[in-house]
Amino acid sequence: MAGVLASVDSRTQLVGENRLELLMFRLLTGQLFAINVFKIQEVMRLPALSNLPHHHPYVVGVTHLRGQTVTVINLSQAIGMPALQPTADSNLIVTEYNNSIQAFLVGGVDRIINMNWDQIMPPPRTTGRSHYLTAITRVEEQIVEIIDVEKVLAEISPYLIDVDTESLDNELREAAHGMEILMVDDSSTARSQVQETVGKLGITIHQACDGREGLDQLRAWADAGEDVPNKLLMLITDAEMPEMDGYRLTKEIRDDPRLKDMFIVLHTSLSGSFNKAMVQKVGCDDFLSKFQPHQLIDIVLKRVAQVKGLPEPEPTS
Repeated sequence: MAGVLASVDSRTQLVGENRLELLMFRLLTGQLFAINVFKIQEVMRLPALSNLPHHHPYVVGVTHLRGQTVTVINLSQAIGMPALQPTADSNLIVTEYNNSIQAFLVGGVDRIINMNWDQIMPPPRTTGRSHYLTAITRVEEQIVEIIDVEKVLAEISPYLIDVDTESLDNELREAAHGMEILMVDDSSTARSQVQETVGKLGITIHQACDGREGLDQLRAWADAGEDVPNKLLMLITDAEMPEMDGYRLTKEIRDDPRLKDMFIVLHTSLSGSFNKAMVQKVGCDDFLSKFQPHQLIDIVLKRVAQVKGLPEPEPTS
């Protein structure tokens, strides 16, 4: 299964079709977990690990893959379960999130499945591990829990979200105050980062947890007679979400005469080359890498300047 990661061209074929591929695996028990294949570089048997001094408790060591040192995280421990003990049958799932490579220690790897996003549902609030899940689905009558990897990584290495907004152009700051953005993301970590970063500009952040909820909100505003493209400075949407992904959300917006002129930013932890292909295919206006606060402020202020007819600002970093 080392060739999990397909080419950009082949991966774009699922985009806009509200479909995804999941890699299913197990940790300590028979419970199935999953991660979106888009984020996975390869799956391999556990190689030799080197100890990492003063490491985080969830880090079991490092390994060397293709000339780079990769941190190995005990995924079972990171989501609040007992630590998985490495054995000869253990596997590594090597992933790329937010331009960084890390590997997760898991038990047995099951298989890759192709599903519709409308088969992916938000986790029930009563489940004990809901804090570390973005969604659940059902495969052959068995529940599959889809892990919020961004949350796991944020707890191990917290994302920096601090931006000195006091040093920004006063005219732009004043222009931004009172504007509105709709943020659509199934990760509470991502929503919090946008809220804490952009909220400092006095911008109101409306939130939705998936594409369906976001589309319903947009249509509700339009049904109430609001000019939604003018009401919102922009829509910031994740790519991967339960029920409706960000690509399908963008398509639905572009097909609605009341919404089609909205400024849409794809906000994702996928690689830049893949995102550029996605922006072109589904009709987003721009894309933004997750957990890059300066880039987030830059794209928001650039849009404020466009709307208000002000000079384009210099990058903040």
